[in-house]
Amino acid sequence: MTTALITGSTAGIGAAFARRLAAQGHNLVLVARDTKRLGEQATELHDRHGIEADVLAADLSTEEGIAAVEQRLGDRTHPVDLLVNNAGFGNKGRYLEVSMADELTMLKVHVEAVLRLTSAAAESMRSRGRGGVINVASVAAFVPRGTYGASKAWVVQFTQGAARDLTGSGVRLMALCPGFVRTEFHQRAGMGTDNIPGWMWLDADKLVATALADLARGKTVSVPDPRYKALMGVVKLTPRGLLGGMSSRTGRKYGPQ
Repeated sequence: MTTALITGSTAGIGAAFARRLAAQGHNLVLVARDTKRLGEQATELHDRHGIEADVLAADLSTEEGIAAVEQRLGDRTHPVDLLVNNAGFGNKGRYLEVSMADELTMLKVHVEAVLRLTSAAAESMRSRGRGGVINVASVAAFVPRGTYGASKAWVVQFTQGAARDLTGSGVRLMALCPGFVRTEFHQRAGMGTDNIPGWMWLDADKLVATALADLARGKTVSVPDPRYKALMGVVKLTPRGLLGGMSSRTGRKYGPQ
């Protein structure tokens, strides 16, 4: 049986990955900050699917948390075959309205942790000639919209470049770029969602099924819904200056309240 390690596993997209992979018979390493929720999740998945689910309580905004997950990914005696870098969050407010400490914490989680954990996993996977990494980004990566979008743009660019460098190694890397998904993300950031149209919401379980299929096909970027694929097609054709203004207005309409 193969093993998947998922960060931010207790809610939203991370929890959907855990459910899907457990149902497929994969053992799991579940990573999040809340020890109690991790234990409850591990017990439920073990009882329902008969898989082994280990827990690793780690805060990826800290050096200690990142190092702990790096160490687990580097364990050659209990190898991880699939890494899902899902942990992340949003800050409420525009540029200069968010404290520098909060901005740097976001970069720690979205950039440094993704870089270090991907590298730890890929090095071990390359030595075995197989493995996969899914880095959860966002469609926000494709529009000029603050630190969150910039950090997710980094995730996409890094993942594509690393995937190219690892061609032929047996290790697959993919950036997953969802749109709005009903998770705890907006609630934790204090963002209102009542003004977001119903058609823009994605189902986390369907999103994960598409993401895993795209990884198996060898894609390096997955936008897992026809609606958002169409929107991203429009984005590619829109001049950057005009896109920046549209993004700002959209952020005021559908963003933090």
